[in-house]
Amino acid sequence: MSVGRQLLEELRRDEELRRALAEKLLPEALRHRELRRAMLVALSREVATKEDIEKLRRATKEDTENLRRATKEDIENLRKATKEDIESLGRAIKALEERVSSLEQMVARVEGQLSLLVRVFIAFNLPTLIGIIGILLRTYVPPPP
Repeated sequence: MSVGRQLLEELRRDEELRRALAEKLLPEALRHRELRRAMLVALSREVATKEDIEKLRRATKEDTENLRRATKEDIENLRKATKEDIESLGRAIKALEERVSSLEQMVARVEGQLSLLVRVFIAFNLPTLIGIIGILLRTYVPPPP
């Protein structure tokens, strides 16, 4: 095995050794313009730029506006549905009121007919009742002397 491979193996196994080597090589690498540029290019892929942040802001703003619009639509639809439900309930209540009114009229007619029935009963049976009372009075009350 070559010395280079042995060094790579050793670096893979020993984290402290890797760190120490990096600390020694980094200042040397930063002295050379091309190495600095290569490192900056590699780092720039990891770092967010102003353009990235602006794109994110625009996307967030668009998402917020879309959400706001969707929420307004949902609220308007709920208001419309609620209004329709209230109108439907109003129609149902009106129908029930008409039904109750109809039932009240029927009860009033039955009461009137019952009153008439009582009067007719009394009219037909009153002479008979008076006759029976008269007979009972003659039977139990002696005539005056």
